[in-house]
Amino acid sequence: MKMSRRARLGDLERAIMDRLWAIDPPTPEAAMSVREIHDSLSQERDIAYTTVMTVLDRLTKKGLVTRERDGRAWRYLPQSTSEELTAHLLRDSLDHIDTSDRRAAMLHFLDSASADEIDDLKAALAELESRQA
Repeated sequence: MKMSRRARLGDLERAIMDRLWAIDPPTPEAAMSVREIHDSLSQERDIAYTTVMTVLDRLTKKGLVTRERDGRAWRYLPQSTSEELTAHLLRDSLDHIDTSDRRAAMLHFLDSASADEIDDLKAALAELESRQA
């Protein structure tokens, strides 16, 4: 997955990506136009069409969405799933830590994890180990 180092999402970017991630299945025929995204967002917040257009352009430049021409309009699809983006951001964060500090950073992160999050982590590790066996 090619994505910019600036892939972290702001509030409005996240709201737009949530609409795109909801496309099921994410096929070119199901891609959303700026108008469709704006109409969906404007049900819960006062937002200008041009603002949505600008944010989608920024998301395209970040490598988070792809766009295709449809007449005079653009249609957008997410480049990856929400889970893939989250994994990328976690990996990017770990890649910027000295290997000697990586374990300490993980322990600090896990110190604030809930019991359910720890259970999810254990289950994910068990699944990974079974795939590698």
